[in-house]
Amino acid sequence: MALHMIKLVVGAATIEDLLDWQSRHMGPDDPWILRTRMTPKRADELIDGGSIYRVFKGVILCRQRILAVDTVGEGAAARCQITLDKQVVRVAPTPRRAFQGWRYLEPRDAPPDLDVEAFGDVPEDLARQLREAGAW
Repeated sequence: MALHMIKLVVGAATIEDLLDWQSRHMGPDDPWILRTRMTPKRADELIDGGSIYRVFKGVILCRQRILAVDTVGEGAAARCQITLDKQVVRVAPTPRRAFQGWRYLEPRDAPPDLDVEAFGDVPEDLARQLREAGAW
């Protein structure tokens, strides 16, 4: 059964900021790698269909599927690299209090994917404001 991970986004206020950062720092063929200090003990469950859910300013707004979890280095220098799918899926805005690092997220607690197509051609600025307000 899939298990998810939840992590705060630092340095990006919106999904668009995160995507902009990614496009400036990684090539189009580079994998999207999330680096953390600790390797999850339940990594096998994470790569079995799990996603990382991202929290922007106290609200979960999107997720990316977890493709691989690898430990690089040894001893005190060991770190974890989580390879993510490049597709960012918007989810129903869900409030989440601040925490440090990352946490596991059970599937029953994960917000549902947002059907962006159902909203038609909403101007991006309006869509951003609705997401920030938690209305979309």
